[in-house]
Amino acid sequence: MKLTDKKRKNILDAAILEFREQGFPAARVNRIAELAEVSKRTLYKHFESKELLFQAITDILLDEIAAAPKLRYAPDEPLRDQLVAAVRDYVTHLTGDHYMGLNRLVMSELLRDQKLAQAFLTKAALQDGPISSLIGDAMTSGALRRADPGIATGQLLSMVKHFLVWPVFLTGAKPDLDADAVIGDCVQMFLAFYRTDDLTAETRPGPVGNP
Repeated sequence: MKLTDKKRKNILDAAILEFREQGFPAARVNRIAELAEVSKRTLYKHFESKELLFQAITDILLDEIAAAPKLRYAPDEPLRDQLVAAVRDYVTHLTGDHYMGLNRLVMSELLRDQKLAQAFLTKAALQDGPISSLIGDAMTSGALRRADPGIATGQLLSMVKHFLVWPVFLTGAKPDLDADAVIGDCVQMFLAFYRTDDLTAETRPGPVGNP
């Protein structure tokens, strides 16, 4: 890693720590520079303001999802199994300590600053996540009925997040639920709405709670 890149990373790491401890409004640039072991001049060479520094942190949050390998629909494998595996990996990533910490940090500031929140949502809308690409492929192949892949993905993930992500975000504790069963049920409900008539019986919904 180049020295310039290392300094930039150190500044971002220090900013994340300072924002977590003090909140964005009370965070001090002097303290961030001190934690990063750089001068204020060096800090401002990388980030001209505290606001731009925070925006860089929001980009990290979005980039982590965007960097995930795109998933492609495999017609020779049950679509249900593909969706369950993709959602399971997604939930594991979102509830990991690193991502969850960043998420709490960013969301607390977005609730305070509507302009920043709008900019964040605009960027997020442009992201084509791995599950969206999988669902889009399945729609193109005829395994799912045609619709907006982004909206369909949001519907599926909203169900899952309600049970497995938001409780962790709000309380810091994982819910006392069988995560695999929850994901399986949510995928079944999703397929019940979006499946096409030519899907095999293997992908058709079974009894609730049966993964």
